[in-house]
Amino acid sequence: MKRVLSLSVLLLLSLLTTLAVGEDKEAKKEPRTSGYRLLMITQSAGFRHGSVNRKDAKLAPAEQAITELGVKSNLFRADCSQDVAKDFTKENLKNYDIVLFYTTGNLPIKPEDLDYFFQDWLKQKGHGFIGTHSAADTYHNYQPYWDMIGGTFNGHPWGSGDTVTVSVHDTKHPVSKPWGEEFVIKDEIYRFKNWQPEKVRVLMSLNMAKTANKIDDQLRSQANNQEKMGKTEDAAKTRARIGEGPYHVPIAWVKNYGDGKAMHMSLGHNEAVWADERYMASLLNGIKWELNLEEGDATPNPEVSAEQEKKARADIAKAEKK
Repeated sequence: MKRVLSLSVLLLLSLLTTLAVGEDKEAKKEPRTSGYRLLMITQSAGFRHGSVNRKDAKLAPAEQAITELGVKSNLFRADCSQDVAKDFTKENLKNYDIVLFYTTGNLPIKPEDLDYFFQDWLKQKGHGFIGTHSAADTYHNYQPYWDMIGGTFNGHPWGSGDTVTVSVHDTKHPVSKPWGEEFVIKDEIYRFKNWQPEKVRVLMSLNMAKTANKIDDQLRSQANNQEKMGKTEDAAKTRARIGEGPYHVPIAWVKNYGDGKAMHMSLGHNEAVWADERYMASLLNGIKWELNLEEGDATPNPEVSAEQEKKARADIAKAEKK
């Protein structure tokens, strides 16, 4: 009897050892370096940008750029869709690792599919969301969306013809590393509402010391137009907002979302930006980061937003004294 028990114990220990070794091998298993899939949504329920406007049945410039990025990097295959009712579904999302939005307005996605995306799909390890440019101009009044992406479009004082200077706060993160410490670029720049600095890690912001204060310029122009139309009370209210800010204008940020990840890149209005090597390197690094192929800190840094707001106000005040 004792011999039988001893044999049983030995067999049990052997089984446990085998399982432990198997688990250890699984834990040390290297992530694959190719074969990933990315779903790029470029449907516009609001303003349609030229970068996602298809002509002659061909992919739009932004779609071409992402498709080619996947091929050249040999990392992923991109599928581009302008039909979310058909392609942004629970069943189809299961085929993808990354979802990228260049969208506007309230997209016709079924509530149950959106709920699955936020509550299940995006929270899975190895899954990620990338918002480019007007992704923040999507689902304005839907809190789960703007809470996930980090903010909502609130005007663009700087148009597509403006040249701005951007400061990089985290030069080590894969997303911001290709840009160096500071860079100049010609593109449309958004401001944001529903901004939650305590939930995101800001990587890059507009440098207001080297960029024109078009926030207040826009308000002055609006007030002047209201006065010309005889709307004196509205003009007075608009002028009262001059100097209110906020003046911190984030350009790129990242965040953890459950076990998944999310990032937003405000740049990308102009088609030329999608041909900028720095921009494409930044997006590729962002994809790698979300796939856990590259390391990058996503710890929220609200102190950076606070510092940038203070600095921007000081820079604007200094410029106005000249």
